[in-house]
Amino acid sequence: RRSGQYTMNHDHSKKITDGAPFDRSGSQDSLDELSMDDYWKELENIHETRGNNHEERVALVVKEPDEGELEEEWLKEAGLSNLFGESSGDSLESEVFLSTLTRTQKAAVEKRIETVTQTMRKKNKQHQIPDVRDIFRLQNDSKGKVCDGSEPSTVRTSENKNETHDGTKGPKFSLGTDEQKSLLEDMPSSDTDINLEISFAEQAANLKDSSIGKMYKDGGGDTLLPNFRLPKDKTGTTKIGDLAPQDMKKVYSLALIELTALYDILGTEFKQQKAVKIKTKDSGLFGVPLSLLLEQDQKKVPGTKIPLIFQKLIAQIEETTLETEGLLRIPGVATRVKGLCQELEAKFYEGTFNWENVKQHDAASLLKLFIRELPQPLLTVEYLKAFQDVQNLPTRKQQLQALNLLVILLPEANRDTLKVLLEFLQRVIDHRDKNKMTLKNVAMVMAPNLFTFHGFGSKTIEQSEFVMAAGTANVMRFMIQYQKLLWTIPKFIVNQVRKQNTESQKKEKKDKAMKKLLKKMAYDREKHEKQEKTPNDTDVPQGVIRVQAPHLSKVSMAIQLTEELKAGDIVARFLSQKSGNVQTLKKEEVFLYEIGGNIGERCLDDDTYMKDLYQLNPNAEWVIKPKQS
Repeated sequence: RRSGQYTMNHDHSKKITDGAPFDRSGSQDSLDELSMDDYWKELENIHETRGNNHEERVALVVKEPDEGELEEEWLKEAGLSNLFGESSGDSLESEVFLSTLTRTQKAAVEKRIETVTQTMRKKNKQHQIPDVRDIFRLQNDSKGKVCDGSEPSTVRTSENKNETHDGTKGPKFSLGTDEQKSLLEDMPSSDTDINLEISFAEQAANLKDSSIGKMYKDGGGDTLLPNFRLPKDKTGTTKIGDLAPQDMKKVYSLALIELTALYDILGTEFKQQKAVKIKTKDSGLFGVPLSLLLEQDQKKVPGTKIPLIFQKLIAQIEETTLETEGLLRIPGVATRVKGLCQELEAKFYEGTFNWENVKQHDAASLLKLFIRELPQPLLTVEYLKAFQDVQNLPTRKQQLQALNLLVILLPEANRDTLKVLLEFLQRVIDHRDKNKMTLKNVAMVMAPNLFTFHGFGSKTIEQSEFVMAAGTANVMRFMIQYQKLLWTIPKFIVNQVRKQNTESQKKEKKDKAMKKLLKKMAYDREKHEKQEKTPNDTDVPQGVIRVQAPHLSKVSMAIQLTEELKAGDIVARFLSQKSGNVQTLKKEEVFLYEIGGNIGERCLDDDTYMKDLYQLNPNAEWVIKPKQS
């Protein structure tokens, strides 16, 4: 029996209420009876509240997909639907996309295409049905060794394969090659370092292949969670929200494929659930879809990304004091909460609701009610099960990596609301000396609110409730404890996006030239391009970048790159140049952006080493501007 995996074996699933036998460590900080008790109490409160809620809500039906349907949906989500079906001719973009995948990512795609193909053959659809081998063979031929360039270190490839294929050297995007590996070995690495440079699934595959893998099953015995950290990346850490939408779309596809590959390698089934549309309220506060709620809130407060009622309830709880003992654990009075709920529905938007009457425990109950009443779970129907299944992954590090990818996959509204919730929960925990709410207690109380989703029709939930209780509480703990890491976009994914952009640009250039066919026209174009390039070269000498700052009093500056120069230094230099007109923007309001070249747009963190980044993206433009909300 593997320790550290919170799957319940039959022999003790029945006893779990008497004291969490899944956790066999002697640590004083393990998930003990008391905290499991909190979970069951919370569940009781939830059932009680529901009992009082006479208009029992329509259960959300989760549709059992037909064979092949899941995989077809998955390929669509991953942006690869043009590999089959009517549009299969137009697969240029997919070809570029596939060329940047790692070995494990490719295997995940192949597996799904295989299933779809077989299903289509059975149904004898009149589509052009590609053979999965052809898709990748065609690519390998046309790409030479590009595919290998992204291969992990298990396949011995040299860094030169990252040279562009017209023989010129392009910037290196190592997606986990030997050189990168040795570079990482030079860093004092530890079990608590999260490696973002090499694909998570590749790391898992390497671990599985090596003998260390057998010793590596780090159990979740004691609950003192490891202090995971991200080693500093000289080209800057990329957070969700730093990239332009067109690049974020690619990040989404890659995260989906990577997560699937990771689950495939670790032998955990990854299935996206599909909700059947049900009629939901189209106005109000509780039980309204998140997107709709935000739409109505944005009319009142333009640009708001978090539902106003959610923000207000958190503010209300904090206003009293976060030192109240049993905060979040002790429920408000059910009848009073129900009354407040109705009153809020009537008066919140009119601004006539009297908040002074709301007791702190009632506000906390309303906050949890809001989360539970969402017509679709905050963690979404698609991914709720995948979030739950994180508990089945062998190591803590892999659980964290999976959560990182899942957070990237959430729709923006869900992700933003989850972030605000997790930050609030951390603030509650910061007062644990007074309020007696430790990380563990808070996770126990909040897990049923996020994971036992009433909409799935209670049957499936009830049956597996024992199994789920401990596991979801642990996933909840992870999300609170490591929230800062979870909003990071792994570097290997950003590199794959850069590579895709570079390849697409090259392909576009080639195609244009082909279409012209007339040598003269092609020649003119080249000449014109050369002319376009030259003023730029003479304008900025080697090792110097031109930084634009249209919003500041000093609008442009040539900056000499040095080994130590960071993005924050450049912003500071601009802000120190005050001229006659008063500087209104403060340091924390403006950021240096990397725009164009092999990325759409990326907001740089202050610790980005500019020379390293310049080498990665020499054709970018550099602009200082406020962050778009």
